[in-house]
Amino acid sequence: MIRLAAPGALGRWITLVLYGLVMAAVVATLKYVEYRFMVKSLSTEVYIGVVAALFTGVGLWLGSKLIAAKKVVQVVSAAMVDDQAIRSAGLSARELEVLQLMAEGLSNQEIAEKLFISLPTVKSHSSSLFNKLAVKRRTEAVHKAKSLRIIA
Repeated sequence: MIRLAAPGALGRWITLVLYGLVMAAVVATLKYVEYRFMVKSLSTEVYIGVVAALFTGVGLWLGSKLIAAKKVVQVVSAAMVDDQAIRSAGLSARELEVLQLMAEGLSNQEIAEKLFISLPTVKSHSSSLFNKLAVKRRTEAVHKAKSLRIIA
């Protein structure tokens, strides 16, 4: 199997060229099928079926690559987190989500939008987090959570 996420600049170029070749092959196939359709060698149903199959195949292939890349990131970050520390701190799943988004640098409003909750709810979770971690500020909460390995 070809690894698409090779490290370094050379790996990015290889990935770029590979995606370019795949897209060129798809376009060439579409043009060939379009030509056969125009000279009336293919019926409309076959033409539509081939186009649909090509787009479905490319969509599934790209989707699988994106999902595979996302899973790798989740596995790496999950390995760096100490579940016992999370339980001992008494953090809920939602508080942990809010804390992670704080660590990413999001504002309370951005956290609310991302989690589909109200701004007062984010503030309530933040206040609860500060009490449980015995801190006064967001930066302190993130620093302490990282040192306790609650977040990566």
